[in-house]
Amino acid sequence: MSKQSRIDALTGAVQDLQDATDLIDELAARRLGINRTDLRCLSRLGAHGPQTASELAAAAGLTGGAMTTAIDRLERAGLARRDRDSADRRRVLVHLTEQAERLGEQIWGPILADAQAELGRFSMAELELIATFLSVALDNQRRHAERLRSGA
Repeated sequence: MSKQSRIDALTGAVQDLQDATDLIDELAARRLGINRTDLRCLSRLGAHGPQTASELAAAAGLTGGAMTTAIDRLERAGLARRDRDSADRRRVLVHLTEQAERLGEQIWGPILADAQAELGRFSMAELELIATFLSVALDNQRRHAERLRSGA
């Protein structure tokens, strides 16, 4: 197999992985009774902990008004709550609720456990190579998200 053929096969495999991830996200959003934007906000909170509405908006690519609406929906669904920051009472942080954490564990816990078991089969050198690839791929996705966001 030529190098270009291998590159083509790998980019096809990445697309397949993205499509499978997209399907999981769609099914998870349906199970939670929320939309995909709200799911993206929950994902950010789960990965990075409590955040202000502006931090969440920037990470999710939303305007302030759209973020307020999303947080309102997540609160109504019992998945997020707003609390004053104990260190700075002027700040309000958005937190996952216990219900959101429990449902997240039910949905993504088995996926994470399987992924960790699969990764455990690789050597440290292979894991470093995978980490490098993922870092480069993430940078690529972020660059092109910004390109599309800016209308270029």
